Amino acid sequence: MLNIMGYVNRSEVNGPGKRAVVWVQGCLRECPGCFNPASWPFEANQIVSVDEVVERILADPENEGVTFSGGEPFWQAPALTMVARQVKAAGLNTMSFSGFTLGQLQGAQAPPGAQQLLGQLDILVDGPFVESLAIHDPMSPVSSRNQRVRVFNPALQDRINWASDQVEVHIFKDGSRLVTGYHGQLGLGDGAGPNP
Repeated sequence: MLNIMGYVNRSEVNGPGKRAVVWVQGCLRECPGCFNPASWPFEANQIVSVDEVVERILADPENEGVTFSGGEPFWQAPALTMVARQVKAAGLNTMSFSGFTLGQLQGAQAPPGAQQLLGQLDILVDGPFVESLAIHDPMSPVSSRNQRVRVFNPALQDRINWASDQVEVHIFKDGSRLVTGYHGQLGLGDGAGPNP
């Protein structure tokens, strides 16, 4: 099971191409300037099964991959590893944002299952968001200068073409909306993930 904050298909600002995005619930960092402070609490938000998430991702033929964001995806690494394995088996690519650095995720103090999730990722954007190092550049794939894009799948090396300083709005049939992407200095709110 996963505790998620939100989900969207066909995002173009959260990694290469059109992709599903799964925002997990729960993060211990509470970084100043965080895009998703509503994702910090670990209380149950939307509890969904791994199979349900995989079905949602694969149901939209336009999804080229899936991005895990948050919250902190690596606090739910075992379940996300299962999602990643299944979507990769279907031919999609996988990516995650993390406030942990790659070194931390490879170390002994990493969250349980971190190495297994790393083994399923094609791309990792690692490092916490640091407000004083924020980048407001429509060409940058990271949001602060300390963050790094780690490409584990050479086939995606030339697809680092998303920009963190872009906003995307999804309007659903029920009239609800989701704003994603880094709002930067646009004054559109304080969340990069699902905004009710």
